[in-house]
Amino acid sequence: MLLGGLRYLLPVIEAAHRHGIHVITVDYLPGNIAHKYSDEYHNVSIIDKEAVLKLAQELQIDGIMSFAVDPGVVAAAYTAEKMGLPFQCSYEAACILQDKSRFRKFLADNGFNVPNARGYSEADDALKDVDYFNWPVIVKPVDSAGSKGVTRVDDPADLPAAIAHALDCSPSRHYIIEDFLEKVGPSSDTDSFSVDGDLVFCTFDNQYFDADAENEYTPAAYSWPSSIPQWAQDELRSELQRLVTLLNMKTGLYNIETRLCTNGKAYIMEVSPRAGGNRLAEMLKYVTGEDIIERATLAAVSEPFQLIAQGADQTKQHVVEIILHANQSGTFSHLEIAPELRPIIIEEDLWIQPGTQVETFTGANMAIGTLALRADSQEDVSRIVQQTKLGVKVVVS
Repeated sequence: MLLGGLRYLLPVIEAAHRHGIHVITVDYLPGNIAHKYSDEYHNVSIIDKEAVLKLAQELQIDGIMSFAVDPGVVAAAYTAEKMGLPFQCSYEAACILQDKSRFRKFLADNGFNVPNARGYSEADDALKDVDYFNWPVIVKPVDSAGSKGVTRVDDPADLPAAIAHALDCSPSRHYIIEDFLEKVGPSSDTDSFSVDGDLVFCTFDNQYFDADAENEYTPAAYSWPSSIPQWAQDELRSELQRLVTLLNMKTGLYNIETRLCTNGKAYIMEVSPRAGGNRLAEMLKYVTGEDIIERATLAAVSEPFQLIAQGADQTKQHVVEIILHANQSGTFSHLEIAPELRPIIIEEDLWIQPGTQVETFTGANMAIGTLALRADSQEDVSRIVQQTKLGVKVVVS
């Protein structure tokens, strides 16, 4: 059973079908693209864990995933635990990881580097704590993904508007405020894989943002390998393994966000027991040559999969991924790509047709496709990232 119906699920469905696995997709949007490729579809809200469990029991499923679909992770973990099915972690661990407030507290209680942070449910509660934080701060929902509802606030006078925005984007109506951590270079947001609690495949990348986008905190591009110094990557990998051990996590994919900050500390920002959006796990096949999607699919139904060799997570090909998006609302006309970029394109994946109405880039759900390009070196990566800012244009009328 796959929770959700986004196109990110298509490689999972393909992997399952290669191995003769029957795929059931579930959500409340029958028009979602993944339902056209699954073997069976059921209209059930993926945030209703009891409804998901009831359906799973009726269908006698053998495994469940919420692949790259953040809202379904808790229900997937709950269903797996109740039915004795494999999953990356326990229901309790999923609840900690999926709630930004609880996760920050867990990190602090266990001695991890963590920003000053507090969670709230009422709009006015944080206004009493303005002196607790080191300004500026970030305000965000505790339970949303794709940078929805996230605002940087430099002046306490602007807190009420940011809190209202976060609450509007929070299914649970809870939000968190934390110190804004100034980065050294790009942050990292990519996928990793554990086997029986051993983090055998741990990757880092460079995550870029579009300063001209309506939501400047929505990821707009990625590149591999990461420019985070090796000492910091080693420290982060060690701390991630410690986290996996503390939460007694098992086998499967994780989307992990990390960063190195100007205070000299490396931080684990987010860990979610699912693949990341923006086709990150797919990109890693180009980067490393390893298919972690197929492994995750087989692990979800207790089928054996090829073990991941030590060092398999190392970069074999430098890759840049561009998240195609519009910076103004209107009617999509066409995609312009500079001629000099054409020879290095690995894959062009446009999800819409000319004449489609598009919206400004307020969150990852407003992406209209991806573009993957090949680079020859880390220096070449930087050149390509700069070139694409001018050489790739979504034309809207």
